[in-house]
Amino acid sequence: MSKEHLLIIGPPGSGKGTQAVRVASELGIVHLSTGDILREAVKNGTELGAKAKDYMEKGALVPDELMLGLIGDELDRLGDSGWILDGFPRTMPQAEALDGMLDERRERIDRVILVDLDFEVIVKRITSRRVCPVCGAVYNLETLKPKVDGKCDKCGADLVIRPDDREETVRHRLDVYKEQTEPVIDFYRKKGNLVAVNGEGKIEEITAEIIRALK
Repeated sequence: MSKEHLLIIGPPGSGKGTQAVRVASELGIVHLSTGDILREAVKNGTELGAKAKDYMEKGALVPDELMLGLIGDELDRLGDSGWILDGFPRTMPQAEALDGMLDERRERIDRVILVDLDFEVIVKRITSRRVCPVCGAVYNLETLKPKVDGKCDKCGADLVIRPDDREETVRHRLDVYKEQTEPVIDFYRKKGNLVAVNGEGKIEEITAEIIRALK
């Protein structure tokens, strides 16, 4: 079982969340998703969870300081287990604050995995998604087509495009990533602990490439 502390970064639609779960399983480490940490803290009614809930109910972003506190609590719970953090940091202030927090704990990020993918491939991948509003089944016009155009295989309902999957929304999210997260990638590249893999291809092949790159 690995004791490594990893980060995984990549543009929206790169498949980094899927890879984080798979890499955690391969290495025997814990997958830390900031979304899950947030939901769990709110559900359990912890002090920080209650504060986070106030922001979420107003539709506001949870402040970095609060998010770091939640991550710190989770790391306390894990003890000396290895982990892969998914969903944080997304901005330079977050990256610097995370480094500061880990320094105080006498810990560090061992490696940062960048799952990279051409933006046009991402736009095509995400805008090709279709979902069933009735049973929640997800299809992709490129890779997982329904048997009958526009109809759900499971329940026959008309498939829809989620607002988040529309081209203008996807391009806006990619612009935000370029502006806010690409400097974070340079930050880790300069530290010499960045490992970049191509996010195009079969899921299991990308996982194998990540594991090879970490060795």
